[in-house]
Amino acid sequence: MSPLELHAEITGEGPPVVILHGLFGSSRNWAGVARSLAPRHRVWALDARNHGQSPHSSAMDYRVMAADVARFLERHSLQGVTLVGHSMGGKTAMTLALLDDTRLARLIVVDIAPLAYDDEHTAIVDAMLGLPLTEVKRRGDADRLLAAAVPDPEIRLFLLQNLRFEHGTTTWRLNLPALRAGMKNLVGELPVAPDARSGKPAYFIRGGRSTRVADGAPAASIAPHFPRAALLTIPDAGHWPHAEQPAAFMALLGEILAGP
Repeated sequence: MSPLELHAEITGEGPPVVILHGLFGSSRNWAGVARSLAPRHRVWALDARNHGQSPHSSAMDYRVMAADVARFLERHSLQGVTLVGHSMGGKTAMTLALLDDTRLARLIVVDIAPLAYDDEHTAIVDAMLGLPLTEVKRRGDADRLLAAAVPDPEIRLFLLQNLRFEHGTTTWRLNLPALRAGMKNLVGELPVAPDARSGKPAYFIRGGRSTRVADGAPAASIAPHFPRAALLTIPDAGHWPHAEQPAAFMALLGEILAGP
């Protein structure tokens, strides 16, 4: 299966930084980070397949997503890339680094480890698929209809950014059937050999209140694949440290990018 041509939001000048968002997200979630990096870096914030403005496909696993990113780096002749990935994007970034890290300078993985996780997302996809879009004329309608299934208002706000209102019709930008069909792949282990390794520097940034990257994760799961890994914690942040503690996140990112 051929890689897809991913949509990207591009800004700034300087050494290349490529950003991969998480599940249900898009490049727009990283616009603030991209703007902050733009004075010193050329930033490409990508939309993953089946997300944002990128093409849709029935295939949804980390090998095909890594191939999409590899194709993007090749098409734009990018070398010495700092690859930043959050959650699903972090797993995509790790997969690419373990399959072929020749175009990468370093890896920055945000609040995810190379592990299998419990499936907390299929129920959310089912709720979104069950939303009667013919009754949704504005986001407030969708928020009201989704509240019972997704009680957290911040998560609903995040999900509803994916609604598209065009010519009197409401649709999802996300390819929800493909996400549902591929969910076992997305929450599962990385599709790489047990002895796959990348010698590039790898920085794992976790939220202090998040449970995605436990204290024992580096030795147990990260170090065998990334022997040059460092684990960095942002206190008082959960799974979205770049959004919850943006100043602390940008300070940490700046330190990493200023290093060798």
